[in-house]
Amino acid sequence: MDEKHTNPLFISTAVSLAAFMEILDTTIANVALTHIAGSLGASMQESTWILTSYLITNAIVLPISGWFSALMGRKNFFLFCIIGFTTTSFLCGIATSLSALIFFRLLQGLAGGGLQPSQQAIIKDSFPPEKLGMAFAITGIATVLAPILGPAFGGYITDEFSWRWIFFINIPVGIVAALLVKKFVYDSGSSRKQKVGSMDYIGLGLIAIGLGTLQVVLDNGEQYDWFDNFFIVTFSIVSVSCILASIFWLLKQKYPLVDLKLFTIPSFAISCIMTFFIGAFVNVTVMLLPMLVQADFGYNATLSGMILVPGGIAILVLLPVVGKLLNIIQAKYLIAFGMLFSAVSMWVSAQLSPQTDEASFIFMRILQTIGIPFLLIPVTTLAFSKISTKDSNNASAITVLMKNIGGSIGISLVTNYLVHSQQIEQSHLVAHLNIGEWGYRNYLDIYTHILQNSHFISFINQKEIVKGSLAKLYQSIQLQASILAYIDVFTMLSYIFLGLAAISLFMPKNIIHK
Repeated sequence: MDEKHTNPLFISTAVSLAAFMEILDTTIANVALTHIAGSLGASMQESTWILTSYLITNAIVLPISGWFSALMGRKNFFLFCIIGFTTTSFLCGIATSLSALIFFRLLQGLAGGGLQPSQQAIIKDSFPPEKLGMAFAITGIATVLAPILGPAFGGYITDEFSWRWIFFINIPVGIVAALLVKKFVYDSGSSRKQKVGSMDYIGLGLIAIGLGTLQVVLDNGEQYDWFDNFFIVTFSIVSVSCILASIFWLLKQKYPLVDLKLFTIPSFAISCIMTFFIGAFVNVTVMLLPMLVQADFGYNATLSGMILVPGGIAILVLLPVVGKLLNIIQAKYLIAFGMLFSAVSMWVSAQLSPQTDEASFIFMRILQTIGIPFLLIPVTTLAFSKISTKDSNNASAITVLMKNIGGSIGISLVTNYLVHSQQIEQSHLVAHLNIGEWGYRNYLDIYTHILQNSHFISFINQKEIVKGSLAKLYQSIQLQASILAYIDVFTMLSYIFLGLAAISLFMPKNIIHK
């Protein structure tokens, strides 16, 4: 079978399966964080490194995926990424400590970074315009279904088997994807091996060190009291220095690793800023809800994953609707609506209480996702509205880079804010624990009465009853402090997106094709 007679269904299925595996892996681990933390003796804050480590290395490799495609040939590079991703998935599954798992996730992010850009390029170059619709339809379904299925699938695997199987499941998928790509995908023309210039190792090194040390600061700042700690201060200086140096270096290069001059195009620059916040919003909300219901409401991983599924279906339904609206409404107005709706959804989420039930969480998640299609499609359309064909690869790499960095930084900052807020809320609650407070006396009496009527009463003296009552009271305070901290986070996010909604109205206009 040669490329001229290859059915679009075969090629698009082959490359989409690999990309599906990679996208799935960015969401499947969210519902398993509690189990992973418990299994490896880590805190919930430390377990989020599993998400951020993957996102940051995934982002670093994006700008150089085009260079590797030219060096190795696009098909060979794609196969290399699939094999690397599959191998590192196995290593993640056998990790025996948090540090080992984070290291293997770093490697997995490096391997997976080239899958999505290569997938799009292979489909675009493999078919004539009249056949692209079918190919991209399959790609779009796979891209949207992965975040929908990821949490539910990951929850079921974690509860019924082990969290390790969320990584082991990639092995058979990766093998099948590699075999299909080997058989059906062909290199032709510009996608074959080419003579390439030397890698910009200085630019890549500065970006990698700058983003890597920034992530270390964000992940560890709360634990080490931020800038009161020499370690945090040192890494902050290194991060800022390398990021600034990378900007100056890239601007002076004839063929830069990342073409920063594209930021002189207003529609592209502001779209990238919005993409950063969209990446943060999507990743943070997918992380927060499973953590909340598992830690404070006793949900298992399967149920917490199922809560996210209706929201994913809402995105799937709204995507074509937003695509049609773009032909009659300016992108900036759709973006403003998406930001405003996201702010409203965060405000609604902030109304939670210890009595919030499963139906309310599902409704909460659906509201959180309704605004996403109004952000993703219009922002991408506006970003590329003034980009020339020769700059499309560079622009694509930058937008995906901004989305990943936004997700990584967003998760770190929100996690730190959550921990800090919980400490503050707990101190406020504890301040009311004195014998003069009616609530304190009432709760203590209730817990004492429960213990006195317990069938263990014959083994417990009065002193132990008092200690047990105080322990129960403290558990209640911790629960309330945790829920109040989530309320603080949702409230903060609602203010941020309300501000972004106002800023969106000042974005440039795009050309509407009716």
